[in-house]
Amino acid sequence: MMEFDQYLASFGEVETTPLTKFQQIVGKRLTQSWTGVPHVTHNDSADVTALDAYRTTMAAKVSPLLFLVKAVAGALRAFPTFNASLSPDGKTLVLKHYFHVGIAVDGPLGLLVPVLRDVDRKNLATLAAELADFTATARDKGLPMDVMSGGCITISSLGGIGGTSFTPIINQPEVAILGVTPMRTVAAWDGMSFVPRREMTLSLSYDHRVINGADAARFLRHIDAALQDPAGLAG
Repeated sequence: MMEFDQYLASFGEVETTPLTKFQQIVGKRLTQSWTGVPHVTHNDSADVTALDAYRTTMAAKVSPLLFLVKAVAGALRAFPTFNASLSPDGKTLVLKHYFHVGIAVDGPLGLLVPVLRDVDRKNLATLAAELADFTATARDKGLPMDVMSGGCITISSLGGIGGTSFTPIINQPEVAILGVTPMRTVAAWDGMSFVPRREMTLSLSYDHRVINGADAARFLRHIDAALQDPAGLAG
């Protein structure tokens, strides 16, 4: 039987590049999640006009992603089924009473997900320092497994690249993942005229065995409301 690469080479020049062990493991886990979990993705827009303005008043520049981390922690507390894991046999839901948020980081080895722990107890400056350290380490030499374990939910941000929405794949054993795209300026009707507002799209993929569509919508509305009070998130 003709090898796969030989078959493709019959149409023109090709080049083979073996995947690293890490890439193979990640690919296997993503496939297991996508085929084994009934994914649904709910998209919504968050009004970040106040957040964008608030950031200009801060002494140190803080990424919108850190405000989002704090907002997500509040939403996890308000909606406990999002802060849970389903047992392998699908019979038991394990509710977590801690708030650890994973952040997808793009590096030479591919996507790594360091976990910011106890985000509900830390201020923005502490979270920013931790994430900067994780990001630098991930891009330099990778991250140990203990740093990437124990998350409650993952945030995958394309804020520095582009896009309008996407479908992130759940990072098992979590039951939800939040995708974020860049802020943009839109014309919003205020009842009398169109005014400029800053928005960003939130794309929430969730395990439909655990979470229903109505709660997914409420979860994102809760995050949107929190982002409209940036001082509260920074306090």
